[in-house]
Amino acid sequence: MFNLFQLTRNTFRECIREPIFFILLITALALIGHFPLAALFVFSEQMKLVVDSAMATSLVFGLFAAVLCASHTVSREMRNGTVLLLLSKPVYRWSFIVAKIFGIISAVTLFIFICNVATIISVYIAKDQFRLDMTAYYIFFSILIISSTIGCLSNFLYSKSFSSTAIWMLAVMLPLYCLCLFTFNVRPEEIVLTDLLVALSLLFFSVATMATITVVFSTRLEMVANLTVCCVIFFLGLVSNYLFQTPDGTGSAFLDFICGFFYALLPNWQFFWMADALATRQTIPVSYLIWAGLYVILYISFCSMWAVGVFQSREIAKDSR
Repeated sequence: MFNLFQLTRNTFRECIREPIFFILLITALALIGHFPLAALFVFSEQMKLVVDSAMATSLVFGLFAAVLCASHTVSREMRNGTVLLLLSKPVYRWSFIVAKIFGIISAVTLFIFICNVATIISVYIAKDQFRLDMTAYYIFFSILIISSTIGCLSNFLYSKSFSSTAIWMLAVMLPLYCLCLFTFNVRPEEIVLTDLLVALSLLFFSVATMATITVVFSTRLEMVANLTVCCVIFFLGLVSNYLFQTPDGTGSAFLDFICGFFYALLPNWQFFWMADALATRQTIPVSYLIWAGLYVILYISFCSMWAVGVFQSREIAKDSR
């Protein structure tokens, strides 16, 4: 258990130290911060535009971050022989791959947490149709610049990782700023913040599921192939309701079985996308969050067993343990 914890912690550290992880995060935050400016070009739909765009950005960039983390921490270690060194210690294959899953899920969870906080700040910036809170807008981007500057200084003066330092600064400063907005600013009337928090919480489930799937394929595929396969799975999961679920059936028992099999196998991302419910101001019950969490736990458990099974038969430098 101690080895599992150490491997998980090291995987998490490796993920947030990667420069590409920080580039994806800072790009997503910059886009989310600029979405309120686009609200000036719509009529009475500014909050829907900001929330939909911010959630979609978090989801897509979280997918890329998960694939890149899996490729760097699994595929690269298998390629350069680090896995063989670890397996020569009292580390089993199942503990190695499970630790990689936990570490990558932790990293992308931090990624989505920072993006979700930026989404709430963006909602406060978009006050109404014709007015933006430019003070909040400038403070938000000042935090991004300050965090990057602190990361540069810590790297130059103390040889610390620029990416991890800047990310931790963002993880501390943005929630504090969001708390100040929540306490002292007028809350937006176009959206219910409790429902928004529930909708944003569902994004954690989606990226955790995708992170587990990426680890499964990273044991066999390189980064480009892994990204391609994961994008296909992501697209098919978005339209699985229309492809594999028909109210009256297909007229063939065999085809109904095939459709039901693929519908159960593919993750249904629509379960985690509540932007439409927010747009129509429908209440998202907490029970839905609980059922979605149970679905994710079962799916991650299935993918984890799949990853362990695939990795058990993977030959690493003629090591067959």
